[in-house]
Parts: sequence; structure tokens; C-alpha cells
Amino acid sequence: MALRAALPGVKPSFALEGKSVRLRAPVAGDYVQWSKLRGDSRDFLTPWEPTWAPDELSRAAFRRRLRRYAQAARAGSGHMFFVFDKKTGDLLGGCQLSNVRQGVAQSAASLGYWMGRRFAGKGLMTDAVTTLLRHAFDRMGFHRIEAACLPSNAASRRVLTKVGFTAEGTARKYLKINGDWQDHLLFAIIAGDPLPASKA
Repeated sequence: MALRAALPGVKPSFALEGKSVRLRAPVAGDYVQWSKLRGDSRDFLTPWEPTWAPDELSRAAFRRRLRRYAQAARAGSGHMFFVFDKKTGDLLGGCQLSNVRQGVAQSAASLGYWMGRRFAGKGLMTDAVTTLLRHAFDRMGFHRIEAACLPSNAASRRVLTKVGFTAEGTARKYLKINGDWQDHLLFAIIAGDPLPASKA
């Protein structure tokens, strides 16, 4: 199934179902939940992310994000999902496939994710990442998916190892996080590697 971008204000055409989570493309109506969750989690998230812009949580900034997500999906270079609790509908976080490469790379991509503070440590992101990986390998035909995290980010490392990623080394000064170029641990998973069960 080819992914279709959800344009601002347009209902997404599909969702991905995990054990406890539902993944779908973000839409304009998610702004209030997104801005509150990100705002409440700011101190929790900023050590692991690029420096936030002064208007990071504004409605205008959110609209710009939606346009970038839709453009990337149309170009086939990236796919963004928001992660919701299946029972309550609460926004939990987000995960994405970016830097999609074709050709000799045979459909490789980079995985990224974030989780709101109050939902962290409950296995929900592990469920979300497993669900996204299964879709990427089984339905989208990806061959390899990579991920990187700071050595100090034990929670992110746990997610990656739980879902079947293999550590491949360290990249020096790999990404500019919270204002500084920082070393990252590199991980990858390829089609055929075992994944945790995605259904209860």
C-alpha cells in the first residue's frame, strides 16, 4: 500500500494499528493536543532534539510542519505519523521514516521518534515502532531502516533493541542536538530480521 500524505484539514485515508496504539498522518485538527503535549514535555524532550525555534509551538509553526510532512510524503522521501492511544484517543508522540533512499540502497530510510513525558516508559513507543516497521517492511517494501541515538539516551536504546535493531557503531559529531554537534550510536534493522508481535 502506498502512503498518501494527509493534507492540512483532510481526514487521513488510513491508520496503522498496534497492540495499544494507532498511527496516522498528522492533520491540522491535531494542533491543540500536539502543542500541549510538546509544551508539557519540553524539558523532557529538548536534551534529545535539535534546538527548538522561538515559535516552536505556535499554530503557524505547526502548519509549516504539516506542509513539510505532506511534501515529503508526496516526494516519497519521508513519512510522518502521530501516535495515539487506541482506547482514549490521546496523542502520545510521533514517529517517522525520513531520508528515504531508493536505487542501489534498495529502499533504506532513517527512523525517528518522540514520546510525551507522561506516556514514556510504558512500552507504547516500542509498540508504535514495531507497528511502523512491520508496515515499512511488509507493505512498503523497505530493505533497511536505520536509527541513531545519543549514547546517554538509555530509553531510546531500549526501544531500538527491543524491536530488533542491531548496533553498528558510533558516528562522531553526527547530529546537532540541543545546540551542539554530538556523537551518536548507529543502529539498523533489515527485512527478514525478527520483529516483536504487533497484535495482542
